[in-house]
Order: sequence, then C-alpha cells, then structure tokens
Amino acid sequence: MKYSTQVKPISYLKSHAAQIAKDISESRESMLITQNGEARLVVSDVRSYEEKEETLALLKILALGNHEIDQGHIHSMNEVFSELDKDAAE
Repeated sequence: MKYSTQVKPISYLKSHAAQIAKDISESRESMLITQNGEARLVVSDVRSYEEKEETLALLKILALGNHEIDQGHIHSMNEVFSELDKDAAE
C-alpha cells in the first residue's frame, strides 16, 4: 500500500472528479484537497477507508483491554477456564 499523498486544490477536484475517482481506486493513494491553501479534505478509496476503520477498531479494543488491565480487572487463565468448565457443567 502506498503512503504518499497527492495534494490538489479543490478546483482540480471539481473539474476532474471522475478521473480522480478512477485513479484513486486503482492506486489506492489518497489525495489531499486544499481550499485557499489550507488542507480541507482527504479523498480515499473505499477499500482503504474500510481498512483504516478496521485498524482503528482493533486499536480501540486494545486500548480498552489495556485500561482494564490498568484497573486490575484481570483473571488468571486457570480462573477463566475453571469458570467456563463450571458453566458448561450446569
């Protein structure tokens, strides 16, 4: 996956939208859109966007897990398996 980003003004997006959609879908390279010289938008293909969302979701799960550990909400493996065995027996 490429990590470089093209930078184009919003006027370029307006006049070349179809070609931009085609190019970004093929290259999977994001495009930064500027307005009055300032960054305003990032245009990306759906597959890249979904992958980034999945990565963020996994990072949130890891952060929640680390928070639980920091709070002392942990159980040993033996405790967990004993509880599972107990539940299965009922």
